[in-house]
Amino acid sequence: MDLIERRLSELGAVLPSPIAAPSGVALRLEFVTVAGPLAYLSGHGPADGPRRLARGKVGADLTVEEGRAAARQCALAALASLKREFGELSRVRRWIKVTGYVNCTPGFEQTPAVVNGFSDLVCDLWGDAGRHARSAIGVCALPFAVPVEVEAIVEIA
Repeated sequence: MDLIERRLSELGAVLPSPIAAPSGVALRLEFVTVAGPLAYLSGHGPADGPRRLARGKVGADLTVEEGRAAARQCALAALASLKREFGELSRVRRWIKVTGYVNCTPGFEQTPAVVNGFSDLVCDLWGDAGRHARSAIGVCALPFAVPVEVEAIVEIA
């Protein structure tokens, strides 16, 4: 078990099954794409393999705290993809940029509080190397009606 996975365990967090293409479907995208020392993560929702862990609109169906918990699940899903790609999470040297999309009601202004669920977990695991530039954007809809989707750029060893 690498250092990051040990920290995950100490936090009582468990990696979900990584996202995969539906059976019989050929995807024309990658969940993680590597270019030089950077890895680009596709948008990850709150999922355990093919199962969506949260649905709905923050500000109507979900509270800010429930949205924050969904963003934390997005982080765990992204980590599962990184582990599948690199074999160990310690290969991630530094978090560079995170963009969070929050499926929310018109006028909802607490998108940063929701996306903190992702950022807080990353910083808890990587410390200063987890600090990143970030955008938290409110949108009117997301695929599969998930409340949050997050994409990221990380530096790898």
